[in-house]
Parts: sequence; structure tokens; C-alpha cells
Amino acid sequence: MLRYFQIYSKPLNELKSDRILINTINAHSFNITNSDEIFKEALTKSDVLIPDGVSIVWAMRFLTGKKIKKIAGADLFFFEMKRIQEKGGKVFFLGSTDDTLDKIVKRAQNEFSEVEIETYSPPYKPEFSEEDSQKMIQKVNAFKPDVLFVGMTAPKQEKWAYLNFSQLEVGHVCSIGAVFDFYAGTIKRAPQWIIKMGLEWLYRLLKEPKRMWKRYLVGNTLFIWAILREKLSH
Repeated sequence: MLRYFQIYSKPLNELKSDRILINTINAHSFNITNSDEIFKEALTKSDVLIPDGVSIVWAMRFLTGKKIKKIAGADLFFFEMKRIQEKGGKVFFLGSTDDTLDKIVKRAQNEFSEVEIETYSPPYKPEFSEEDSQKMIQKVNAFKPDVLFVGMTAPKQEKWAYLNFSQLEVGHVCSIGAVFDFYAGTIKRAPQWIIKMGLEWLYRLLKEPKRMWKRYLVGNTLFIWAILREKLSH
């Protein structure tokens, strides 16, 4: 049930500066937790779980009366980059392709010149071997970043970050998925006016109907039904 997730409702500038695991939740990821126990555990045991979707904002108000604000993965990304820019420090990007990572580094060097950046593109596999994970951990720990951004899509990124968090010598660990492509420019994010209207999901559906139709048309229906059942059960 959604009410059992400890969803973050404070401004990002109130995040602790020490070592924490930050994940996001939206309707799609909530649906996955119903069939993936490790993913569910990864989200429920996050130090911070950010509401990355108007569906979560609506559902929490409908279920509990609590008003929270949507915080997109992109919002988290820019907050962290500005925070490290101001104090000076290191950021590591783990995930995506070498081409996307190169584009991220090139843009970030212009926009956040005080941030030291390292990257690593892991092998494309449904599941990582122990050897794969240890290599990723070694790459990250050799750099000791203030922030580790993980971009491998859900639920893979959240599960990897959760299962390996104790071995990582990092500050904040943030699973932000599609933000890698948004920032690199390989996928265009919705205009701000669409985002403010809460219709970013519709923009993504129209841009990538073959990939997104099941997530939004079927997934959103399942999510609404789950929330209605939860409301009725209480």
C-alpha cells in the first residue's frame, strides 16, 4: 500500500549532507513493487524517497490528506549539481552509454565548472554478475564522489544502489534514470508549461508511443485501481 512508503515532503535544501540513499517513486515504480520484493524493499528502505510524479502527489492527498509537492528526478539532479558547484566536489555518473556520458560531461563542464566528474558505462545486461558489480564499486570508490548518480532505468538502478550501498564510499546516491538522457540531450524533456500542468507523462507518451503506451495507459489504470482499493479498505 502506498501509505506505507515514507515519501519525502520537505524542500530539497533540507536534505542531510551526509551519506544517504535517495530514490524516487512514481505510478510505474509503485506498480512494479507489487511483483518485485527486492525493488519494494529498496524503495521502502531508502533514506529519502522522492515523489517523482503527479500521480503520487494526487494519491497521497487522496489517501491521507497530506499535501506534498512533486520533485522530479531532474529537480534532484540540478539541486545536487548546484550544491556541489557551490562547495566544490566530485560527482560520478554510473550508467548509460559512453556516448551519452560524454555528452553529459561536456555540458556539465560548461555549466558546473567547479564540479569534478567521473563516469562509467556498465555492461548492458538484464542482471549484473558479482564481478560486474565489484568493478562498478571499485570505479566509484577510487573516485570517492560527493554524489553518485545511477542511471540504469527502474527497477535495476534502485536495486543495484540498495544492494551495494554499504560498499560504496560516497555521499549522496541518487537513482535518476531518464535524467541522464534528458541532460545529455538524447531525449527531449517536456516544455516547462506542460510539466507545470502535470502532463509530462502525456508528452512522453506522444513522443514514444510504442515504448510508453503500456506504462502510462495500462500502468496508470492499474495504479488508480490500487489507490481506490486502498482507500476503500480504510
